[in-house]
Amino acid sequence: MRKLESKVAVITGGAAGIGRATVEKFLAEGAIVSAWDINQEMGGALITALQTPDNRLEFRAVDVTDEDSVNAAIADIVKKHGQLDILINNAGITRDATLLKMEGAAFDEVIDVNLKAVFICGQAAAKQMVTQGSGVILNASSVVGLYGNFGQTNYVASKAGVIGMTQVWARELGSKGVRVNAVAPGFIATEMIKNVPEKVIQMMVKKIPMQRIGEPSEVAAAYAFLASDEASFIHGTTLSVDGGLIS
Repeated sequence: MRKLESKVAVITGGAAGIGRATVEKFLAEGAIVSAWDINQEMGGALITALQTPDNRLEFRAVDVTDEDSVNAAIADIVKKHGQLDILINNAGITRDATLLKMEGAAFDEVIDVNLKAVFICGQAAAKQMVTQGSGVILNASSVVGLYGNFGQTNYVASKAGVIGMTQVWARELGSKGVRVNAVAPGFIATEMIKNVPEKVIQMMVKKIPMQRIGEPSEVAAAYAFLASDEASFIHGTTLSVDGGLIS
């Protein structure tokens, strides 16, 4: 039996990169998936490429920083399916600069998408999950949230904050039947690193004992495991998917 059979899942940032790979993996495991993204063109392409014969995939153009939009989307999903089993808080952005050059607007934008939106979506999902007495929330952190990274004050702050929120939610929600964990990807072959110079990528690879960049599908597999009943006693942890990265 597929490990996520008939589970209703919301995946934010689901139109590309790790999000899209997670949508594909969850569909393969039998889930009913609502993929959220602000890029409607990519959302349409997602539906065209991955829609199942039984129509288990939908796309919603949801701005995860907009509390009203998030609450409305969650309410509609619950009305349609009667439940919400899984939330993958995957949406994220970068606006890199060193401390001395970073503008306040760039700091705020990353915090809004990568941290505050996790709170907004997490709160909306948790209310439903507590009501039904079950659910799984998985938050996207990053290895840089654990170790730091040059030129990423805003991104690192957001990803470290996600780990902290995950630990708090685990304490608050565990007794109510809701499991909460974080996943911390390392260097993954997504759009975010396509503009990184080859020299820098090779420097990254040298720090990875497995001597390669990770694939989005490998992070998606971690999400699928943590969302499944196979991970029923894993709670409040951060799982690194990084090839053994040496900080």
